[in-house]
Amino acid sequence: MTQNNKITIHHSDEVAQALAEGKPVVALESTIITHGMPYPQNIETAREVEAIIRENGAVPATIAVLKGELHVGLSDARLEELANAKDVMKASRADLSIALAMGRNASTTVAATMMAAHAAGIRVFATGGIGGVHFGAETSFDISADLEELGRTPVCVVSAFAKALLDLPKTLEVLETKGVPVIGYQCDKLPAFWSRTSDMDTPFRLDAPEDVAAMLRNRETFGDQGGELITNPVPAEDEIPAQEINGFIQKALAEAERQHIKGKDVTPFILQHIFELTEGRSLATNIALVKNNARLASAIAVSYAAKG
Repeated sequence: MTQNNKITIHHSDEVAQALAEGKPVVALESTIITHGMPYPQNIETAREVEAIIRENGAVPATIAVLKGELHVGLSDARLEELANAKDVMKASRADLSIALAMGRNASTTVAATMMAAHAAGIRVFATGGIGGVHFGAETSFDISADLEELGRTPVCVVSAFAKALLDLPKTLEVLETKGVPVIGYQCDKLPAFWSRTSDMDTPFRLDAPEDVAAMLRNRETFGDQGGELITNPVPAEDEIPAQEINGFIQKALAEAERQHIKGKDVTPFILQHIFELTEGRSLATNIALVKNNARLASAIAVSYAAKG
C-alpha cells in the first residue's frame, strides 16, 4: 500500500513486490469485466489474460475501485467479487475521484486506468480498444477522454486501435494533434479492432518489443511527453473482416440513432447490438484481441524493465 498525495493505492502483494524489485508489470483495465462481457466470460477472460501476462514474464495489475479504495492488482477473490458486483460505476477521468469519494465500486476505462497506472509507477498497459471520436462529433462533440489522457499521461497503451464503431480517421487526427505516437506493430495499415486492417496507413511501424521499449525510454528524455499508442492487429484466425463487420456496425449505429441513445450509453448499446447481430462472434474476437495485446504488452514491459 502506498500513499500518493491524498489517495491511498492498495497494491496486491504480487504487484507490490514486482514494483519494488523493478520487475515488469502490465496494467489492465476493469471495465471489460463489469461492462464489456457477460458473466462468466468476464471472469474467465480476466483470469486467462492475467495468466498470459505471467506466462510471458510480467506481472498483471488489474485496476479497479472497490468500496472507494483504489486497487492496483486484484486477488482472485477480488476479481470474482468485481465480476459479480451490481451497480458498478464506469469510471473515466471525470468519475474516478467521485467513485473514491463516494465509497463506490468502479471499473476503470482506458483513461482512468492510465491515471492509476501512472500514479502506481506502471509504464505499460494492455487493453482491447481505446475510445475515440464518435460519428457526428462535429455537432455532438462526443470525443472519448481516452484521447485526452493519451496526450497527457506517460503510459504506453497496447490496443487493437479504436473500436471500429467510431470515426477512425478523426480519432487518428486528434491523436496526431495531441502529439501521441501511433505505432503499428508489425503492420503498415492501422487495425480496426475486430478487423486486422483498415484503409489508413500507420504513421509509424515498429517490429520488435525491444524497439518499442527503446522508443519509450527516448520519449522520457522530454518532460510532459504524454502516452504512446501501440496498435496490434487481432490474429488472422480470429478476425471479422472489415467488409463483413462494417455492415453490422452500420445497422447498430442506425438503431442507436433511432432509439436516441446518447453519451456514455452509445458504445455499450452498439457493442451489445453487434454481439447479437454476429451471434457472439464479436465477443469471441474481442477476447482474442485482448489476449493478443496482453502478450505484446508483456514483451514490451519485459524489454523496458531489462534496460530501465
